[in-house]
Amino acid sequence: MGIINSEIQPFNATAFKNGEFVEISEADVKGKWAVFFFYPADFTFVCPTELGDVADKYEELQKLGVEVFSVSTDTHFTHKAWHSSSDTIGKINYYMVGDQTGTITNNFGVMREGQGLADRATFLIDPDGVIQAMEITAEGIGRDADDLMRKVRAAQYVRKHPGEVCPAKWKEGEATLTPSLDLVGKI
Repeated sequence: MGIINSEIQPFNATAFKNGEFVEISEADVKGKWAVFFFYPADFTFVCPTELGDVADKYEELQKLGVEVFSVSTDTHFTHKAWHSSSDTIGKINYYMVGDQTGTITNNFGVMREGQGLADRATFLIDPDGVIQAMEITAEGIGRDADDLMRKVRAAQYVRKHPGEVCPAKWKEGEATLTPSLDLVGKI
């Protein structure tokens, strides 16, 4: 997949957020950091555990200037019904995007062929609308919001500090690397 460092594609959709239906497009993403958090379907098993995990980090993500867009091919009406019926989903304050046409899911290349469902996938987008990180897991493997937070911080650090890179398991405040000829073979 050659999607890293590419710009997000145009889309229009209806989302459920803060008790209302709102229209969104790619224009709502540009100018801020964004996470697109794709999942297969509402009223399922692994999905609510992941969405709840991200909901627990949403305030922290907002402090980092990050907006979250969860996306499934369910409708915005289904998102509202799930939000109203589940304690876990009821704590979500971020956008729950209905992508019943599959436009957004196909734009990111995570539509399950012949199923009409999104893969379990996460994309981190910078303020220029460029995809900086992605993660895709198999159906039974849930994602970890703590690792998402680490990736957000690393991407934001690298953007603010051109010429530096964050090594494996990097955490905010830890040493980074400055690639150079002198560093080759020394790690």
